[in-house]
Amino acid sequence: MIRLSQISKSFGEVQVLKGIDLTVKTGEVVAILGPSGSGKTTLLRCVNYLERPDDGVITIGDFSVRCREVGKRDIHQLRQKSAMVFQHYNLFKHKTALENVMEGLVVVRKTPVDDAKKRSIEFLKKVGLGDKLDSYPSQLSGGQQQRVGIARALALNPEIILFDEPTSALDPELVGEVLEVIREIAKEGITMLIVTHEMGFAKEIANHVLFMDGGNVVEEGSPDDIFNNPKEERTRQFLQRLSREVSTHSSINLVATGDENHG
Repeated sequence: MIRLSQISKSFGEVQVLKGIDLTVKTGEVVAILGPSGSGKTTLLRCVNYLERPDDGVITIGDFSVRCREVGKRDIHQLRQKSAMVFQHYNLFKHKTALENVMEGLVVVRKTPVDDAKKRSIEFLKKVGLGDKLDSYPSQLSGGQQQRVGIARALALNPEIILFDEPTSALDPELVGEVLEVIREIAKEGITMLIVTHEMGFAKEIANHVLFMDGGNVVEEGSPDDIFNNPKEERTRQFLQRLSREVSTHSSINLVATGDENHG
């Protein structure tokens, strides 16, 4: 179980997180939604101390840290329990797909090289990249690079995987392959916290949905609660705006396709 209690974070005079509480059950997939600047990515990065929270308590499994009193050893132990999949992949450009996945195992987890190699190959095959072991990031599509990032996270066998808008940097035609990999992971009961702007995907995959705005959790509940019966006006406004944007985008695509067909 993952529990965040009263997590606060400010950048200068701007308070980005205002005492966030969240409980994620083992095997649960939680989607975090919200407009730009709502604090959702900062919350995700606070879970494994890529951002240092100002206050609150983070609990992953049987280990807790009080953010005001945390030391380097606490941060290291906390990071052993989680893995991050980044928006922009964060792969080492000079390392192959295999070497990128091995890096965390060898350097952070101190796994023997032969064991790390075997495990890394296993997870690259799992995400459909068994034929790309020796490829460098520059030789891979964005979707393939993101799947390397997912394999890297899985190989660490974390208690929770944190996804920071894993498809937002991808060309539209590559989004599906990454979402399909995440769907397969979810079926295995791996605990996940996903910041996403893919509403249909969140509705399909999540057990629990959070809507954030202005550094607060405005509303949370099941996908049915949030998408079909939101209680808060701010949630309704956000979903309606997204629905209009999707409709407009679809209309533009249809017009473009029609023009092309009649040209």
